[in-house]
Amino acid sequence: MLTPHDLRIHKLLKLLNPVVRPLINVGTEQRLKKAVNVADFRECAAVRLHKMCFGYLDSGSDDEVTLRRNKDAFTQLELNFKVLAGLQAPLDLSTRLLGQDVKIPFFACPTAGNKMFHLEGEAAVAMASKEMSSLYCLSTGSTTTIEDISKILPYDYPKLFQVYIWKDHHLMEDILTKVKAAGFQSMVLTVDISWFGNRERDVRNNFTIPPDFSPQQVWEAAKRPAWTWDFLANPPYTYALINKNVPAVSLAQFVQDQIDSSFTWKDAKWLCQQWQGPKAIKGICQPADAVKAVNCGFTTVWVSNHGGRQLDTSPATIDVLPAVRKAVGPEVEIILDGGIQRGTDIAKALALGADGVGIGKPHLYGLAAGGTHGVRRVFETLRTELERTMGLLGVASVQELKTNGHQLVRHRDMSLRDTRGARYANSGII
Repeated sequence: MLTPHDLRIHKLLKLLNPVVRPLINVGTEQRLKKAVNVADFRECAAVRLHKMCFGYLDSGSDDEVTLRRNKDAFTQLELNFKVLAGLQAPLDLSTRLLGQDVKIPFFACPTAGNKMFHLEGEAAVAMASKEMSSLYCLSTGSTTTIEDISKILPYDYPKLFQVYIWKDHHLMEDILTKVKAAGFQSMVLTVDISWFGNRERDVRNNFTIPPDFSPQQVWEAAKRPAWTWDFLANPPYTYALINKNVPAVSLAQFVQDQIDSSFTWKDAKWLCQQWQGPKAIKGICQPADAVKAVNCGFTTVWVSNHGGRQLDTSPATIDVLPAVRKAVGPEVEIILDGGIQRGTDIAKALALGADGVGIGKPHLYGLAAGGTHGVRRVFETLRTELERTMGLLGVASVQELKTNGHQLVRHRDMSLRDTRGARYANSGII
């Protein structure tokens, strides 16, 4: 079946971009101006993004129990504030992650296929990260080249590269050599996706990369003109770091075939030996696994359940964080992601043992809602919320929060009245 891209229609539509694109994005920009929290950015993304792409971004696996659990666990933690701390803005949100100084303790998680959500893709996340002086993470499944990222971020900017264990170790070695030469100081191995979670929203929405132009997909595309225009008026995206000449429709199967589901701690140790510099392991929820990771040579343990997208009914990451911290001791760096929607969530994670916090869905909601500006708004919103939370808590710095924060956080049973507000919007779950 010939697609519009096969017919080179995008070259014609591109000429009309200066006129058409501003017109069809008027509503998008107006909605984004009104957004005040992550739940609002999610709504903005849902209105602009093709239904199947939003479903892919928004969903978890199976019954989405873990997706909800990640969120509920933060609600069950109460903050006990100190008064008369004499604090004045600005507070010190700076910290050090993976050997690099950054001005905020949270960052955008590495996520694949960003151009699926918005034309600006990974470049938008890089630009917003630079503006906020936040750690930048690039996924192996990036749809933007390292060269294009390097045009935005200086060689010595704090950068982290995410990788999987491929069956082809030469492919891994080639990619690692390339990113090292581009100034990426640290590496993170994702280990919780050797088997793929069952994401039923994708099945219901007939999710394909790129669209297969079925009647269902064409109808949904017609209802999302801003997203559809960007898709049709530009060249089809590819996974640029693996093979930019292979269309994404073919590469999706290639990636599935290449991820080595049989890899073990022995393979993880081999990867550690290939990388000189800070190295993290992402997807840890067991304290025993955290200890194994440190013994393998990883310098950072990343507590994650893949945003509730892999094994459903697995525990919330914030619930296992204290046990992981106890197992590895105070010196090993820990990053946490999963369920982060508010500055209070970031503060709770730092207080309970995390050195840094990754945000996945929130920054992608911003990207889908408005490209670079949308990601920037999400960062700014969470930064403001975090500083306000610290001020209200009576904590002057991230370092103080990490040192004494455990005295300020307590667990409580959640009541039905807790499940109200933006975190539990009627429109769905975050």
